[in-house]
Amino acid sequence: MGDRPADRGFGGHVPVSHTAQMLLGGLVLLAVVYGIARLRRWPMRRAFAVFAALWALVAAVNLWVGVAHAGYALAEELPIFGLVFAVPTALAWLALRGRE
Repeated sequence: MGDRPADRGFGGHVPVSHTAQMLLGGLVLLAVVYGIARLRRWPMRRAFAVFAALWALVAAVNLWVGVAHAGYALAEELPIFGLVFAVPTALAWLALRGRE
């Protein structure tokens, strides 16, 4: 752990990694999109497309922030981008397929 306050945790708690927070955010976004799709009676294909497009945008912004502001190299951030995008998107595909 580093010397930054963010590295030490808050109140003695173990800090949650940014990647884990992003993955959780993807699941929250999936739940929101799924809820809206059910309310509006969208086909689940449309719900998946909306989720995937929004999540790709969020993951790309996260990549940009990591490179432009956090000081990571693009080569370091690309695998994280792949993980952050792929895990929630794969879970969305599994959850929404066959629910037409």
